[in-house]
Amino acid sequence: MRAFTYERARSPREAAAAVAADPTARFIAGGTNLLDLMKLEIETPARLVDVGGLKLDQIAPTRDGGLRIGALVRNTDLAADKRVRKDYGVLSRALLAGASGQLRNKATTAGNLLQRTRCPYFYDTNMPCNKRSPGAGCAAIGGFTRSLAVLGASEACIATHPSDMAVALRLLDATVETVAADGTERSIPIADFHRLPGETPQVETALARGELITAVTLPKPIGGVHAYRKVRDRASYAFALVSVASVIHKDGSGRVALGGVAHRPWRVEAAEGLMPRGAKAISEGLLAGARTTAQNAFKLTLAQRAIGAAIIEARA
Repeated sequence: MRAFTYERARSPREAAAAVAADPTARFIAGGTNLLDLMKLEIETPARLVDVGGLKLDQIAPTRDGGLRIGALVRNTDLAADKRVRKDYGVLSRALLAGASGQLRNKATTAGNLLQRTRCPYFYDTNMPCNKRSPGAGCAAIGGFTRSLAVLGASEACIATHPSDMAVALRLLDATVETVAADGTERSIPIADFHRLPGETPQVETALARGELITAVTLPKPIGGVHAYRKVRDRASYAFALVSVASVIHKDGSGRVALGGVAHRPWRVEAAEGLMPRGAKAISEGLLAGARTTAQNAFKLTLAQRAIGAAIIEARA
């Protein structure tokens, strides 16, 4: 790990200004992903700005019946919150499906949204990776692709997004609140927050340089039966090959989002009208345009079966 300086920010705006003014600076809070990347010298910040003391760790109701989740709320605390368990069960289940208990105790809401891909070629610094070194090439294309994207990929990158929590937030139509260095605040719909790779896979979100996440807001509850199914190589502490977040109502209508299949949580609202016709119909809509390899084509069948299991669970 390379040497770096460390400082504690006194306000969100001060933190945003510090990172915006210094291209070598990074925010740090839980550090569960960043420190690993620093040890591998994939991330080499010369300056860390600690935002952990900014008191952004509260969960509060909103005027329209939703919830506002502070950026620093720990994953464990969010999953255990009574309001989340009662009205946003898919979010609680997704959080508990991720990482380990120790990591969830440290990981924050904002950090979870910003975690980097687990593509093995991103972590192997001996291999070319456009996400790690723009313009270097993508060793994953033509390489071992079993865990990689089947939707939304490009000729520059076929990595997947690793977060379980983000899949549930996409399903629930969350909004990401931020503050910039000049104090400007904005609200970004989660559908617009994570980007597809295109020609610039190193640009993963809609955040500008130095823009700091301050909260995530959930709209009022939508009812229905909430489920999160994660299929992975190990029963715990593994990333999704395919995950399914769903909310299904008694009349068969509902919402579905997928994880483990694309560079961002994958949801196609136009396909959700097919939900009452069953798993095959909704899967065909969700997975339209998929591009697979011999190693990851199984994800299409896996997604359909996981959606089918969620529908059966909702009807039980």
